[in-house]
Amino acid sequence: MILGTDYPRELLSRMISIASPSGQERELADFLAGHMDSLGFDACVDAEGNVVGEIGGAERPRILLLGHLDTVPVTMPPRQSGSLLYGRGAVDAKGPLATMILAAASAADLPARIVVAGAVGEEVPGSRGARHLLATQPRPDAIIIGEPSGWDGVCLGYKGRTGIVYEVDRRPSHTSSPHERAVEVAAEFWWHVRDLLRADASAADGTFASATAALVRLTGSIEHARAEITCRLPPGFDFDAFEADLHAARAGGMVELDERIPAVRVPRNDPVVRALVGAIRADAGTVSLRVKSGTSDMNVVAQQWSVPMAAYGPGDAHLDHTDDEHLDVMDLHRAVGVLHTALTTLVASVQ
Repeated sequence: MILGTDYPRELLSRMISIASPSGQERELADFLAGHMDSLGFDACVDAEGNVVGEIGGAERPRILLLGHLDTVPVTMPPRQSGSLLYGRGAVDAKGPLATMILAAASAADLPARIVVAGAVGEEVPGSRGARHLLATQPRPDAIIIGEPSGWDGVCLGYKGRTGIVYEVDRRPSHTSSPHERAVEVAAEFWWHVRDLLRADASAADGTFASATAALVRLTGSIEHARAEITCRLPPGFDFDAFEADLHAARAGGMVELDERIPAVRVPRNDPVVRALVGAIRADAGTVSLRVKSGTSDMNVVAQQWSVPMAAYGPGDAHLDHTDDEHLDVMDLHRAVGVLHTALTTLVASVQ
């Protein structure tokens, strides 16, 4: 019924039209709660602002489909061009969340409990929505994370992350003085971080196994300076040793890490991966298995729930956060079908 109509396009178009940058997700959450109710879900907006809907003919197995509501700040008006829907969140990650809602609704007769959750705060440090679900939801038997992998792709893992804030003060001085200037000290700290992670990367086997750093902001003067650095980190990264090195190199400044998110990677024979791969092949797709240098709520839930999981959703992840962000409605239709088939297989395999 859903796949044979214009319903997927209408739903995603409505979702894109509701701006939901991090911290402003409530309108979209309320819309989706009401929408899921109309599709047969038992849906609500929880105390943290996540939208959560449950559907299915049994209590177990419990399959969690976890997407997110928030986007980076909106810089583009939504529009449609042919079969392409343009707008903030079309790919990251309203398209994947719409896919989950529609696939779960079409699988309501399965002997399982399918939970669709749209979390708040995924695009900013803290992942408060996902952490609230960890604290309030029963442990699922399997998890699919709603992130763009392409309708014919499956994501096996994401790098870890930490963000560094460094601030330093130095006494007033003339530019001809030999005394250190705060902005120079902050620049030297950045170079230390960059070189430290480059040394780690040089010994790594492949991009996913390497650490990288990006200087996202540097402001300062002779007297005060502040640097903000984002680091993407491989499996097994030693956060304690890294933080100890940062403190040793702080040169009297202040160092803070905003979070410690470990990398996550699942094997190719994970039951969720197998179910998704089989469903893509059944739709004549050539499967791409990927790992990503970004971070998602998969990193967060994997720390507490050691269950089968992978990430899936339509869309080209290279369009994330860009002003060309768009999703082909045909890919949305195909992804809904793939996820429906995968859920049928997964329910049988995790009984």
